[in-house]
Amino acid sequence: MEKVKPPMHPRMKREQKTVEYMIGIHCRDHHHTRGEHPTRGYKLCHECRELVEYTRFRLKNCPFQENKTTCGNCPIHCYKPKMREKIRNIMRYAGPRMIWHHPLLAIGHMIDGRKKEPGPKKEK
Repeated sequence: MEKVKPPMHPRMKREQKTVEYMIGIHCRDHHHTRGEHPTRGYKLCHECRELVEYTRFRLKNCPFQENKTTCGNCPIHCYKPKMREKIRNIMRYAGPRMIWHHPLLAIGHMIDGRKKEPGPKKEK
């Protein structure tokens, strides 16, 4: 019998949404994509769509889940080095711009970043 995973916690949904918007801002400005993406408001190039799927997978399988800090402060670096460098560059560029494009997500991300150590995953 297959183990059914519980639905994604709202904290993790917000984290995913924040990362996707950051990727969208970066893609629009660096890869010159224009237009609307049906779920996040940005049209993405192939490389950025792959990165979105990678981040979704990684967040879904994060051992800390809703108790996590931001990935930059996490003691476990679960991204492959190449992907980690890509996401670091994207966040370095899009992070400051998020306050203008999506202020509530930016503030939530800053609050999450103040956590120094992630707590253990809560078992139900």
